[in-house]
Amino acid sequence: MGAVFTKTYREPQIDRAEVMRYVGMPANALLALVDECEAELGPVIGKVSYVRVPVAVDGDGVDLGFAAVSSRDLAARLENCGEAVVFAATAGSVFDRMIAKYSRVSPAKALVFQALGTEYAETICDLFSADVATEAAERGLRPARRFSPGFGDLALDLQRDIFKTIDPLRIGLTLNDSLIMSPSKSVTAIIGLIKAE
Repeated sequence: MGAVFTKTYREPQIDRAEVMRYVGMPANALLALVDECEAELGPVIGKVSYVRVPVAVDGDGVDLGFAAVSSRDLAARLENCGEAVVFAATAGSVFDRMIAKYSRVSPAKALVFQALGTEYAETICDLFSADVATEAAERGLRPARRFSPGFGDLALDLQRDIFKTIDPLRIGLTLNDSLIMSPSKSVTAIIGLIKAE
């Protein structure tokens, strides 16, 4: 198995329109509240733990080196890939603290912190995906779109194998028996690497 690496993203620039979309309220009603919540957050430091693994696809079967799964959707995503990057990304525990703090006293703020956390986690995944694309291009490869356990027919219980492989404690990430990650604003995913044409 390959070496496990980590990356840190300090204060990623998020798309505020996406935050508004996640909250689901009109922009005029939210702008001041989003500003207030974001100011209260302080600096957000996103972290990623990842590993490169070999990939073999046979029908609906996918062998990732550390786990073999049956998933038509993952097989389609990794078709023609000889390797993949498996990663976990987290926006950190600050969002869980703020959501817990405000869920009792200001549900609107709790909702905004939920949306901010989701957008920060997605932004960190996008930054990491861009890094993967840059490194892949140097090797004559290109990335497929990332795919996460729990999407399509890919079983969520693949999380257990991913966690055993990428050492997510390095970035402060844990998984409970119900397959829920903590901090909650975290993502695991697989990015296949294909020969560039």
